[in-house]
Amino acid sequence: MGNDRQSGIVRLWPLFVAALLVIGCATTRTTSSGAVGVDREQTMLVSSAEVNRSAAKAYQQTLRDAQRRGLLNRDADEVARVRQVARRLIPVTVVFRSDAPGWNWEVNVLTSKELNAWCMPGGKIMVYSGLLDQLRLTDDELAAVMAHEIAHALREHGREKAGQAAGVGAVAAIGGALLGAYFGVDSGLGRTVIGTVGDLAFMRPNSREMEQEADRVGIELAARAGYDPDAAISLWAKMSQAAKGQPPQWLSTHPSHESRIADLRAYGQRVQPLYEASQKTR
Repeated sequence: MGNDRQSGIVRLWPLFVAALLVIGCATTRTTSSGAVGVDREQTMLVSSAEVNRSAAKAYQQTLRDAQRRGLLNRDADEVARVRQVARRLIPVTVVFRSDAPGWNWEVNVLTSKELNAWCMPGGKIMVYSGLLDQLRLTDDELAAVMAHEIAHALREHGREKAGQAAGVGAVAAIGGALLGAYFGVDSGLGRTVIGTVGDLAFMRPNSREMEQEADRVGIELAARAGYDPDAAISLWAKMSQAAKGQPPQWLSTHPSHESRIADLRAYGQRVQPLYEASQKTR
């Protein structure tokens, strides 16, 4: 029995190593580093076209659902305001990606009390009215939110996370079989354990890193578009006030408000000359 167990492990081990190698070698640079110096190489195991198609389909479904419920673009002035900010931000995305200004951008507003906004891959933006109404955002603060979300799309963080999930799933499946062969337990149990560990040790830390990258790229986008980078600080101060009782930073996919504001303050100073230069051309 012991020999059969060891033989099974020997046969499966090369597959496990191969899965790890695939995850580790498919790296790329999605954006230029900009003045903020974001230049981390990313692991991409899913095609950009595939992710963009899925995002476009999901966005259209979101629009249809919101329209059916009477929640899409109900306030014309609010929609015009959000789209005007987008019109200023989109052209400066060229600093990070030459193809980005030509994306099929869409910008809409969803009536909801939720404090939220997002930009799907390929430039599909949604801003929730609660963010505008409850936090009483200035245009500079609104630009900080939208630039942050656009930065996620520029860096293709959604595609990166999809690839990570696919990679962790592949390793978990093979690793589960290894554990099952060694301990004589159901391979699904081993797969569940490895998948959980992969989420905590791999997915969550990278998610915090992605948030920091989006903060830094976003603050440069806003500055280049003529929006005060200091607004990012006042924005997250408002968010901090609205999100009392947040979880500890080490178990959160987002940085704590305190560390986020400190980082934004440092990078806001770095892009201040870009903001000042933009004011001279307006």
